[in-house]
Amino acid sequence: QFAPACAMVEKRKGAGKMDSVRFGQFVARCRREAGLTQRELGERVGVTDKAVSKWERGLSLPEVALL
Repeated sequence: QFAPACAMVEKRKGAGKMDSVRFGQFVARCRREAGLTQRELGERVGVTDKAVSKWERGLSLPEVALL
């Protein structure tokens, strides 16, 4: 599971707006806080480490069903 800090989105002005770069930063921060590698996160959600890398760099977004 992700660290508690990443379990909830901060409540502040603009916090509800998410683009691919902000989402990627969020995923990377949560993954690191949980002590996971990109490969380990990918295995947990059923994707490759390359997919996780693309999310974290803001190059793509996961399928809605994974969220």
